[in-house]
Amino acid sequence: MKKLNQPIGGNDMPRFGGIATMMRLPHVPNAKDLDVAFVGVPFDIGTSNRSGARFGPRQIRSESCLIRPYNMATRAAPFDSLQVADIGDVAINTFNIDKSMAIIESAYDDILAQNCKPLTMGGDHTIALPILRSIARKYGPVGIVHVDAHADINDTMFGERIAHGTPFRRAIEEKLVDPKRMVQIGLRATGYAADDFDWPREQGVRVVPAEDCWYKSLKPLMSEVREQLGVGPVYITFDIDGLDPAYAAGTGTPEIGGLTIHQGLEIIRGCRGLEVVGGDLVEVAPAYDTTGNTALTAANLLFEMLCVFPGVKYRV
Repeated sequence: MKKLNQPIGGNDMPRFGGIATMMRLPHVPNAKDLDVAFVGVPFDIGTSNRSGARFGPRQIRSESCLIRPYNMATRAAPFDSLQVADIGDVAINTFNIDKSMAIIESAYDDILAQNCKPLTMGGDHTIALPILRSIARKYGPVGIVHVDAHADINDTMFGERIAHGTPFRRAIEEKLVDPKRMVQIGLRATGYAADDFDWPREQGVRVVPAEDCWYKSLKPLMSEVREQLGVGPVYITFDIDGLDPAYAAGTGTPEIGGLTIHQGLEIIRGCRGLEVVGGDLVEVAPAYDTTGNTALTAANLLFEMLCVFPGVKYRV
């Protein structure tokens, strides 16, 4: 029986010490022999407002030192079930979006070729497109649980077809996702036209505005989402600005009136039972967060994603 990696405990190395990897897991050079790989994509040249998400992976890793390996609420014990490690960052091209897209695709092709599932630390939301291109090559069109303040279905931004506001229009056009198995949760704020949210609805996507989530538990919603997505591969993509800036100020495009952390947890935990094949947490921009709480929240949400992967054991 192979020995599974475990995060370094706080009694073995002080939590403020050691090399920063996600949850203080081993760092390995590639996804060989892993069930799940944490991977960083320090890319933010697709950002339209405040840049800085390139520093997200490093800060998420740093804040993740506080996370312990057992989920007290759900009783999930992912490190007793799956071989998990941190494989470092994709070496993107700092100056060229198109070249970076190709680099990211190639990196994820390599991860998926090892039958490993990626959990990604972004980076801006542009990175969802090359990741989904690789995911779809392996699994076919996937279902999507998308948490965000924005639908990210712009046709162009400043004339560019690839940026952090366009990935899901491209993904639907390229048939990387099945829009009838897609839900967008937390959309809100101002726009340029009703089409900003109506276009995905016209494609068959379920759109859940933030106002429909106020003052309530999202457990009933997630029961409906599980029924909608049904059988087949599912990808979770979580823009940290889906949360209200009171909880996650360190992001490039904050919008008031967002989801609470508790609702974010309910959404991810509500994905248990789906065939989750990967996930990402994007748009953490540490320079706009004086406390580290945005990255800490991101790290915990990524751990929660790991806990709902197929094959995770739950202690009874």
